[in-house]
Amino acid sequence: MNVLFPLGIGVVLLFLATRTYAHYIGRHLGLNDATPTPANRLQDGRDYVPTRTHVVFAHHFSVIAGAGPIVGPTLALVYGWGPAWLWIVLGCILFGAVHDMTAMFVSLREDGRSIAELSRRSLGSGGYLLFLAFLIMILTLINAIFLNLSCKALTAAYPAALLKLEPSDHVLNTFVNPQGVLMGRIGGIATTSVLIITLAAPLIGWMLYRKRYPMFPMYLLAGTVCIVSVLAGFVLPIQFTESTWRWVMAGYIFIACWLPVWLILQPRDFINAQILYAGVFAMFAGLIYAGFSGQGLHAAMISAAEGERLAGGPIWPFLLITIACGAISGFHSLAATGTTVKQIVSESEVRRVGYNAMILEGVMALMALLLLGVALPSTEYQSIVFPPTRDGNPILAFAIAMGYLLNHMTGLKIAIGSVLGILVLEGFVVTTLDTAVRLCRYMLEEFWLFVFRGQPVAILRNPFFNTALAVGLMLFFAFNSTIMSAWKIFGAGNQLIAALAMTVVTVWLLQRGKSFWFTLAPAIVMTITTFTTLILSLQNYRAPANSGHWILPGQLPMASATLILLVLSTGILLVALRKIIALRKAAPILR
Repeated sequence: MNVLFPLGIGVVLLFLATRTYAHYIGRHLGLNDATPTPANRLQDGRDYVPTRTHVVFAHHFSVIAGAGPIVGPTLALVYGWGPAWLWIVLGCILFGAVHDMTAMFVSLREDGRSIAELSRRSLGSGGYLLFLAFLIMILTLINAIFLNLSCKALTAAYPAALLKLEPSDHVLNTFVNPQGVLMGRIGGIATTSVLIITLAAPLIGWMLYRKRYPMFPMYLLAGTVCIVSVLAGFVLPIQFTESTWRWVMAGYIFIACWLPVWLILQPRDFINAQILYAGVFAMFAGLIYAGFSGQGLHAAMISAAEGERLAGGPIWPFLLITIACGAISGFHSLAATGTTVKQIVSESEVRRVGYNAMILEGVMALMALLLLGVALPSTEYQSIVFPPTRDGNPILAFAIAMGYLLNHMTGLKIAIGSVLGILVLEGFVVTTLDTAVRLCRYMLEEFWLFVFRGQPVAILRNPFFNTALAVGLMLFFAFNSTIMSAWKIFGAGNQLIAALAMTVVTVWLLQRGKSFWFTLAPAIVMTITTFTTLILSLQNYRAPANSGHWILPGQLPMASATLILLVLSTGILLVALRKIIALRKAAPILR
């Protein structure tokens, strides 16, 4: 099938949803721009900061996008592009964008409180404690897998022959691997670029948030920083081992979590967004060109059996949780209620930022899926993503596919196009890490306050201790898991957060006599899907009966995390069910 058909139909459906379904939900929520937002009422210059729509959208999109909408579809392609396409489109419209928008709205009406605090008001103390523990656990897994993804990107290399590099071509640094194959280094260029962008962020932040410079010259300056950073990467790439990068990144994240959001987080997101926008445009233009050139999809439309063999689970529920952030992501409710909502200046931005940012992420996921399907040969796809003897590297697969596509469209060297693919991902993985670790620190502080009834010992109130604990937990799971082994648990736990968040929103809406079916139905579907995934994954960790072990060697950390998530989420759902039943008895008419 020509790639234009699934691309065009998918993009049109997603766009129509922003003009129809988003407004429908907005009417039922009761969006009102006359109502002052927390950013205006509680402005403090640190967390509550009224921010222009373009800036807050760029910040929010950068935070929620990360590597998820690219890595998820890349992994899910093994099941065939057809089922993945369907879930991305329907999942974004009916599940993911609704989740983001409604969570943001409820937080907006509750003084910018986090989704955990909202659970306390909706579910009571017991539900709040379980929800906090669940969020800390899943945030730790999110941090670990994104740290590993970041290190994979920063150390990425590929055979020079497949990159069409001659031994005399020095556009990339090359080396000979232990198998005697000449390899081209891709990741070091991204390393230099990310470093320069991070160093430039405070200046951009000062100009944006302290001096309030006009947006157009700021966009030009941010674009210039991006171009200079990439050129510098080609001249002076930085190389470390994957293990060393884990420690370096952990140290940076620890420091960044102490700084005000306007100093590093927001301005770096603003700069990174220029690369992401360029990458999205390049993908879209390349796919359009490929379609008009008559190119079809290499990947099979449906390959359920092959997917189950390579990915380790049946198409349902594993396809749904593998795509993860490309269709629905619970992490978005943490970002929306923890940071973004404190910058919004009017309630209508809940629709523009909350719903539309998720739709744009869906477009990105859709293009990533089709990019892999049209540009990367199936044999190369499997050798990179599902190699038989080592951990897969979905980021590298996406980068190489980007290089092939741009080479076909413009004649640009495959190596240079692959670097662009890595850059599209790396800056946003770091942004997600910054935000997720900061959120994990907040959750730990809330947890200690609740457990010790507002009077925890001094060390548990210390942000230094809680940041170190969040970073330490991240490192433990990063060193004791692989991307492929952790992604299913990450996806299931991440989407279970979404189900729990929509459950909290449902209770909040029900308490106020508002319609709630558009959050309750997705919550039920995702609860069943994620519980099934976690149970099947837990069974996969069991060792053979005659091995003398209960759990496969080396899998105890991930098996324990899976079991903890199951126990905590079961408790939360039981509390929520009791609350919903009680509320329905008090107001039996379904609105």
